[in-house]
Amino acid sequence: MPHVRGPLPAPDPVPDLGDVVGQSAGRRAVEVAAAGGHHLFLTGPPGAGKTMLAERLPGLLPVLDEQAALEVTAIHSVAGTLPPGAPLVSRPPFEAPHHSATMAALVGGGSGAIRPGALCRAHRGVLFLDEAPEFPRATLDTLRQPLERGTVTISRAAGSATFPCRAQLVLAANPCPCASAAGDAACTCSPLERRRYQSRLSGPLLDRIDLRVELPPVTRAAWLASDAAPESTAAVAARVAVARQAAADRLRGTGLSLTSQVPGRLLRERWPVPRTALALAERALDRGLLSVRGLDRVLRVSWTLADLDGRTVPCGDDVAEALGMRLQRVAA
Repeated sequence: MPHVRGPLPAPDPVPDLGDVVGQSAGRRAVEVAAAGGHHLFLTGPPGAGKTMLAERLPGLLPVLDEQAALEVTAIHSVAGTLPPGAPLVSRPPFEAPHHSATMAALVGGGSGAIRPGALCRAHRGVLFLDEAPEFPRATLDTLRQPLERGTVTISRAAGSATFPCRAQLVLAANPCPCASAAGDAACTCSPLERRRYQSRLSGPLLDRIDLRVELPPVTRAAWLASDAAPESTAAVAARVAVARQAAADRLRGTGLSLTSQVPGRLLRERWPVPRTALALAERALDRGLLSVRGLDRVLRVSWTLADLDGRTVPCGDDVAEALGMRLQRVAA
């Protein structure tokens, strides 16, 4: 692993969140995802801004510290993807493999030397899977265990290798196979076709996604509105940095730094949310709309929302917003 002395090089410019027109729910979702390290699922018609939002998520993340930069640089060096003239990767990486990528390309492997895949190259950054239902279901399901553990072990006859892969997963999908930009009015898909399309993403994988947001088509009014410029990446990143510091202060001594990494049992026992704030989530659990794992994820997002708004404990509104993001329907 390379050793670097002195200050880290200045990061390259990143796409600006101010370029995204409208989509207040999508902008809120990427801010929450960045603040807590949560996985995100965006759905909506073509042109709604799914890819633009995903591409701007890395810019909301803090610049890598020296240890993280060394880890990411080492992975890209092994993979042979280290940019020329860049001795150290200081910006959170962004990997966006095509849906035709093989399991080895996504996770890692190779017939000869073992090389890290896109998931590992996205370590400390973002793995974006556009048109997620077009990926083979078995390939997507191989992500489940590495995403939970933060490492992936690849074994071959000649040996094995373990790579870190603590990345944020962002999935994007159209509502249906025809992907009509005009929405339901022009959709030619039957309800059965829609269900089959959505079922390509397995329940266990989706259960690991904290935030699920449906993006509507951008309206003419939103496109032409000029009374207020959208917030820039710098403005949102400043709030994200404050929220991350609040989480780090709360988690000091646990070996964790992000709310999304806290085990459910530890979260409930050490940082309980007031029962009055949990009423809505408990009703969802009783009605079968949430699993126990899902409730834990709602609690994690609630803490992130509280950190973003400067509260020391989540309130009922935080839990309600987190629950809404968790139970967001991905299609009509």
